[in-house]
Amino acid sequence: EGYVPDTKLVLHDVGDEQKEHVLSYHSEKLAIAFGLISTPCGMPLKVMKNLRVCNDCHTAAKLISKIVGREIVVRDASRFHHFKEGICSCGDYW
Repeated sequence: EGYVPDTKLVLHDVGDEQKEHVLSYHSEKLAIAFGLISTPCGMPLKVMKNLRVCNDCHTAAKLISKIVGREIVVRDASRFHHFKEGICSCGDYW
């Protein structure tokens, strides 16, 4: 089990490697990374976003929550996503 970027929803007319690079700069991934390095271990991370979470970021957040053993809460335009131990509260339906 590991992370593989989901490039099929990247709409830019660029190569696959560039699509993976574009995905690495999504705001929720950057916010989660910053939260991990700037908050105490064990503390839940809370991220608010005014757009919907893309499939790739959703998958990445599940994996990150499993690896670091922390709860990650992402509020998007539709709902709250509670990621804990690699599982999301939405049941992967959003």
